[in-house]
Amino acid sequence: MLIEEKLLMSYGAEVEDLDPSYVIFDEGSTPKYYYQIIKGRIKLNHYNDEGKELILAILSKGLSVCELLLFIDEKYPVNAIAFEETTVIKLPKTDFVRLLDDNPQISRDINKFLSERLYQKYIMLENNASLRPDVRIKGALNYQKSFSDDQSQFSFEVPLTRQQIASITALRVETVIRSIKKLEKEGFLKIINRKIFI
Repeated sequence: MLIEEKLLMSYGAEVEDLDPSYVIFDEGSTPKYYYQIIKGRIKLNHYNDEGKELILAILSKGLSVCELLLFIDEKYPVNAIAFEETTVIKLPKTDFVRLLDDNPQISRDINKFLSERLYQKYIMLENNASLRPDVRIKGALNYQKSFSDDQSQFSFEVPLTRQQIASITALRVETVIRSIKKLEKEGFLKIINRKIFI
């Protein structure tokens, strides 16, 4: 967990239970809270000019949601939507800043976390620029696994459907299905009961 729940609560955080498809914030809205996931998953998405959904990330338990925007005066460039029944702890921005001022080690931990996320995002963006579908898919799956503590081979169950992988990589579902079968033959991933493990 990024920040201990007890510490967040001591600065005035509240716990919220969210139904599936609940919109936590919209693209273009002003960041007002620090959000950390206690249970469930949240997707960050964007819709292109044709209305097609592009999933940018799926965040799970222990992760924070777009915390980097609490440090700058910009609007959210994405939507955050509960993917399933989800519980979050939320802390107003001013209290979050006070918590960081009072706890420099947590501030350093957040800087490290943000740096790791940016590094992984750069790698994924580089892979997404490839014309090869398998390179795009590997980049997206490795990005998802980068959030896991266990990095051993086939230890991570990818929490995405083939459709969601297509949305992340801007590929057609049929292309994703073919490429995943190819990646399984190459030993990059395993498919167990239709679930992908990397």
